[in-house]
Amino acid sequence: MINKLLLKSLIDKYYLGVNDSVKWVIENNTLTIDFSTPNKSIIGKVTCRDFQIEDCKLAIFDTKKLRNLVDICNGTLLLELEREGQLLTKLKIIDSNFNLDYALADALLIDKVGTVNAPNWDVNVELTLEDINNLIKAKSALQGVDNMLVSTIENLDGDLALEFSFGDESGHNNRIAYQIQGNIQKSNIKLPFNSDMLKMILQANKDVENATLYLSELGLMKLTFTNETVDSEYFVVRNAEEDF
Repeated sequence: MINKLLLKSLIDKYYLGVNDSVKWVIENNTLTIDFSTPNKSIIGKVTCRDFQIEDCKLAIFDTKKLRNLVDICNGTLLLELEREGQLLTKLKIIDSNFNLDYALADALLIDKVGTVNAPNWDVNVELTLEDINNLIKAKSALQGVDNMLVSTIENLDGDLALEFSFGDESGHNNRIAYQIQGNIQKSNIKLPFNSDMLKMILQANKDVENATLYLSELGLMKLTFTNETVDSEYFVVRNAEEDF
């Protein structure tokens, strides 16, 4: 049994609008989903430590369709598996009114997710819910602009801060800057990232209790989110082309 809102949240945390094909690995009532975006700019993992279904590996080929099925359900959901011999063929989703079947894929159709060699981090800052909401609002205010520069700067008090700059710094274009303080080891780091993907990640994790952002001058960002039963982790590669 699982609450619909929790299941939708787990799906949203890895889907991000682009990650359709993944494997759900369930072992000892713990669900683990490794994923990467099609262009490999984001690699991540979602873990739920209270996922009541038998040990198995589910090949989810079309997450968007699965999400649409879950969306029409209500309340607490019962998840069951259907087999043909040893082969898992369907994930059944049942609530008080609906009985839905989602067709599982062949595991060979799901690409293997790569690994990340994490560097030494130059920045480690805690993100509050206020920070998450403010970053989402900043991005939303500049629709159609995916430029975002993440920098370590000296603020008005002379302390190092992490600054998110949305928009184009050149010319007379609109721009929004937002600063966060934390453990910052190096100044003058300037790295471009895709603000659309950051917004998707933050929106999918607004239900968490703790969030941390790590940054390396080598061009890698790491975001971690945790609550009582769910962890999510994202490694985000800087944009290849700098538009600032």
